[in-house]
Amino acid sequence: MFESILSSTTGTLSVSTSLICMGTSLVLGLAIALVHMWTSKYSKSFVISLAILPALVQVVMMMVNGNLGTSVAILGAFGLIRFRSMPGTAKEIVSVFFAMAIGLATGMGHVLFATYVTAIISILIVILSKTKFGEKNNDEKRLKIILPEELDYNEIFKDIFENYTKSCRTEKVKTINMGSMYELTYNVVLKDQSKEKEFIDKLRVRNGNLAISMQRVEEGLGEL
Repeated sequence: MFESILSSTTGTLSVSTSLICMGTSLVLGLAIALVHMWTSKYSKSFVISLAILPALVQVVMMMVNGNLGTSVAILGAFGLIRFRSMPGTAKEIVSVFFAMAIGLATGMGHVLFATYVTAIISILIVILSKTKFGEKNNDEKRLKIILPEELDYNEIFKDIFENYTKSCRTEKVKTINMGSMYELTYNVVLKDQSKEKEFIDKLRVRNGNLAISMQRVEEGLGEL
């Protein structure tokens, strides 16, 4: 059913088949870019890259034309591009590999298979992104507290946490300011969200009015 439109015996490439593969790559690349725009935060440069990436990979595959040595070299080049790029979110990495996989398929002439895979994966991405699949408790927040080194961070906030939080988990403790202070990081769930300011005020009294911050746990997650 999913047969390649490229000739596997003569090694030649006709203008018509190359145009079909190129057109399919561009259309599917645009579809991948649109799905990413619909389900994730994005920049213009990134979605443009997604749109043209399948076509570029397809051209490279047609140039390789089954040569094993050249294929290994191309794989190494893709690896260099990945490690020289800036770290991205998990969704961005998935979108890049999605676009590359479609480019590989069209580059081998499997345009029908590439279209089929694009449709299935795109539908799955939209469904998983628009539903609550994988979502954590939205009430959980990350609390950071600066504390002088002479205070015992194990006990100083214990009663406040018991009164104001449903759960409190210590995530990280590190020294800052040449070791003269501690930065404490907790994941907390408040019993009453309306008492967040009161909760922070109680902490400020104990830590000498040094810096305290509270933010959503989801911020900063999702990177690879």
